[in-house]
Amino acid sequence: MAEIEHRYHIFETAGGYCGIAWSSRGISRFQLPTRSADATERNLRRRDPTAQPADPTPEISQAIAAAKRYFNGEKIDFSDFRLDLEGQEDFFRQIYDALRRVGWGHTTTYGTLAKELGAGPQAARDVGQAMAKNPVPLIIPCHRVLAAGGKVGGFSAPGGATAKVHMLELEGVRLAPPEPAQQSLLL
Repeated sequence: MAEIEHRYHIFETAGGYCGIAWSSRGISRFQLPTRSADATERNLRRRDPTAQPADPTPEISQAIAAAKRYFNGEKIDFSDFRLDLEGQEDFFRQIYDALRRVGWGHTTTYGTLAKELGAGPQAARDVGQAMAKNPVPLIIPCHRVLAAGGKVGGFSAPGGATAKVHMLELEGVRLAPPEPAQQSLLL
């Protein structure tokens, strides 16, 4: 059986430099913005060292244009782009499919996604693991998954939780500031 070739392309958005990798099956990786093209390329190649730089196909060019518009604040739906999720666990694929239905400006929680898939509350951790291993963030919108109580939760992309909050703000989602740890005694 022949090995499927992966290609990648680095591009600039209003949020920074992004990268996208693909195979004949679809998009296999997406790198959220970093400050430099070199950093983006290093991050992409770390996850897929055999991928080679290439000019984007027409479908990949559409995904790149959509990502650029997204980081300019335009409402974008990425759910129709073909993905190559080869090597992902079946349960993770189910989680990703469910998450792709969470649209622009909406959020869900780890527990809600687990429940939607018919899994118990303990599966919320599995959802969290799937988010951490998401090979195509933005296209599978893991930034839209919050912790219980609407808390930001983790985000393993460059910029961490700050990047997650920024992406949600682009979509018009405003998260409440955290509760103060201690109330003042002054009236």
